[in-house]
Amino acid sequence: MMSLPRALALAAGQLGDPAILRVLGKTALLTLAVFAAGGAGLYLVVERAIDSVTNADTSGLGALLAALGMILAGWFLFRVVALFVLQFFAEDVVRAVEARHYPQARHSLRDLPLAEEVGNALRSLLRTVLANAAALPIAGLLLVTGIGAAAVFWTVNAYLVGRELHDMVWLRHRADPAELAPIGGLTRFLLGGVVVALLAIPFLNLLAPIMGAACATHLVHRAREKDLDA
Repeated sequence: MMSLPRALALAAGQLGDPAILRVLGKTALLTLAVFAAGGAGLYLVVERAIDSVTNADTSGLGALLAALGMILAGWFLFRVVALFVLQFFAEDVVRAVEARHYPQARHSLRDLPLAEEVGNALRSLLRTVLANAAALPIAGLLLVTGIGAAAVFWTVNAYLVGRELHDMVWLRHRADPAELAPIGGLTRFLLGGVVVALLAIPFLNLLAPIMGAACATHLVHRAREKDLDA
C-alpha cells in the first residue's frame, strides 16, 4: 500500500490541476460565505441585544464583538464547515485524481444521489458535534497542562476527519455496504491528523480539505490494487 507521505506528495503535486483549482475556488468561496453570513447575523443579534440595554450609539462595539465572535467561531468551526462544504464537491476531486492516476477506476465509480450526499454530510456533522462535545469536559480538565486540551481535540478530530475523507472516496466505489474498508484505522487516523494540523494554519486551511480528499483517493486505490493483486 502507498505510504501516507507519498500520497500527500502526489496530492500536493496536483493542486495546480484546473479541475482541482475549480473545486478549491468553490469550496473556499462557499466556506467563507458561510462565515460571512454568520458574522452578519451575529452582528445583528449583538446590536439588538445592546440596543435593548442602552440607547447610546454602540455600532462600533457591536461590530467589534461580532468580529471577535467570528474569529473564535472560525478557530473552532472552520474544519467542520470546510469539510461539510467539500462533501458536495468531493466527487470532482476524486474524479480529477482518478483521471490522472487511476483511469481504470472509472468502471467502479458510482454517482451518489443528492439525498445520500446530504445524508452523509449531516451524519458527519452530527458525529463531529457530538464527539467534540463529549471531549470538551476532558479538554477543560487538561487546560492547566497547556497542551493537553489541544491534544484531546486533535486526537478526536483526527479520527473524525480521517474517516470522513476515506468515506468520500470509498462510498463511491464499494460494491456492497458490507465490503471492508481498504485502508486501516491507523492510516485513516494519521491522514486525519495531518489534515487537522493543516486546518489550524491560516491560508493552508483552505487547501487542507482538498489535499486530504486527493490523498485519500490515492490511499484507497493503491490499497484496492494491492488487494486485487494478492
